Formats: sequence, structure tokens, C-alpha cells
Amino acid sequence: MGAQQRVFKAKINSTKSLRKIFKAMELIAASRIQKAIGRVKAASPYANAITRAVSAVATYADVEHTLTTEPETIRRAAVVVMGPDRGFAGAYSSNVIREAEELITMLKDDGKEVDLYVVGRKPETYYTFRERAIQRAWTGISESPTVEAAKEIGDTLVSSFHTDYEAGGIDEIFLVYTRFVNSVTQTPEYRRLIPLEVIEADEVPVDAPANVASTKDVVYPLYEFEPSEEAVLDALLPKYIESRILAALLNASASEQAARQQAMKTATDNADDLIRTYTRLANSARQAEITQEISEIVGGADALAGAGGND
Repeated sequence: MGAQQRVFKAKINSTKSLRKIFKAMELIAASRIQKAIGRVKAASPYANAITRAVSAVATYADVEHTLTTEPETIRRAAVVVMGPDRGFAGAYSSNVIREAEELITMLKDDGKEVDLYVVGRKPETYYTFRERAIQRAWTGISESPTVEAAKEIGDTLVSSFHTDYEAGGIDEIFLVYTRFVNSVTQTPEYRRLIPLEVIEADEVPVDAPANVASTKDVVYPLYEFEPSEEAVLDALLPKYIESRILAALLNASASEQAARQQAMKTATDNADDLIRTYTRLANSARQAEITQEISEIVGGADALAGAGGND
């Protein structure tokens, strides 16, 4: 076998090995994405219920709460970047980091300081490599977020929010994550978490009238709060914040699996194209080698025939 054929043979074998890995990762991501989507849907009823409860309190309770009142001056903001722990997900990680960088630039242009909090090894590595200070990092939870992790993140952020600015406290909190739309579309975005912006759920409550087309059309009943509006807010807001963080983590998890499935599908298709290309080049090299050998044989026979005629 010629040198060129050996080179192409080695490339074909290595590409086939990589293709097996890509295909396996595609199948694993395809199986995990269904579970991730199921968790997003399973968390929706609780998120919808607590959103309605907080909306009712915010609408009918005439009280001021530290988590719902806009500060007079916002001097320091916290940005929580939710990314993946592993790679092989195409542009998923870079897209969410790009969204975070745009938010950070906007906040700094407004004269605000920024504290970084990250979820996932990829954003942690990105900011650590660039020597950017990270206040807190949570890793190992991007693919399978838990309620406990969401509560820990929420408690950390709320604790910093209640801390004075001079002691390193923050005045507002933003979440940067990738919202799962479907298996093809995932949208990186940011949302302000605190001071509280009540985010209406996309689904209409099951007990809403038939003519209600969206949650904006829902008319809440009159409520009486016991023991007081402040006590209800104190009990509801931590749960609400925890549910928003968990919802963001679950959306990010589903988006990560969908992005990884797409990336591995593309890598598998590219590997197939490479194998076909290398096979064609190897066949061409083999044909050229055969043609050269035939030419040498014919040339040698002609030379021998000419030498015999001269004798």
C-alpha cells in the first residue's frame, strides 16, 4: 500500500472512531432531553400557582417590602450566569456568556458595579481564565438541577441583597440563562429577579373562565391576608424567588441537552462527509498507483522488446 493510501486509511479509521463517539453522545442527549422537558412541564403548575399568589399580594396589599421596593440608588448589581458544566453543545455556552457580557456592559455604562455569580464549569472557566472576580460558583448541577440547589442559590442572593452596600451588598439581581422554546430553538436572555418583577406564567390557569386568553386577562378575587400582608409576603417571596431560579435552571438544562443533541447530530453528519471524502481520495490514490505500476510494467516490457530487437 502506498504512502498516500496509508495516510487516508488512518484518517478514515480515526474519523470513524470519532463518529461513534458523536453518535453515542447524540443518542444520550436525545434521551435526556425528554426528561428535561418533562421536568420543565412538571414544575409549571407550582410556578403558576405561586406566581398568582404573589401577583395577588402585590396587587391588593398596600405594603412596602424590601424585595419589592425599588431602591432610590442602585450602586451594585449581581449577575448570575447559568451555563453548562460540559462542552460538546455547540454555541450554547458562548451564547449565554455573550448575553451576560452585554448585560454587564449595559450595567457598567449606567455607572453600576457588577458582582458575578456563575452556575456551571464553562462560565466559571471563562471568567477565571480572564481573571474576573467571581463571588460564588455552583458546579455539577447544570444537567440535573435540584430544588436544594435553587434554594441555596436563592438564599445566597437574598442574603447579599439584605447586606449593606458598604459591606459588599447588592441592590439588584439579574439571572442570565437560556430559555427553552423547543428542541430546535433556545433563546439566551436575562431577567431581573430582585427588586421583584412578577413574571406572569405563559399558561392560563385551569380555573380561569373560558373567554380568558392570557394571564393578563385574569381577574383575581379579593383577598384577606392573615396574619398580615407583611407576613404573607415574607412567606411567599422566598418561595417565589426559589421557583424562578429553579425554572431558569430547568430551562437551561433542557436547552443544554437540545443544543448538545443538535451539535452532535451536526458532528456525526460532518464525520460521514469526511469519511466519504477520504474514501474517494483513497480510491483515487489507489487508482493512480495502479496506473503508475501498469505504466512502469508496459515501459519495462517495451524496453526489453527494444533491446531484444537490437540483438
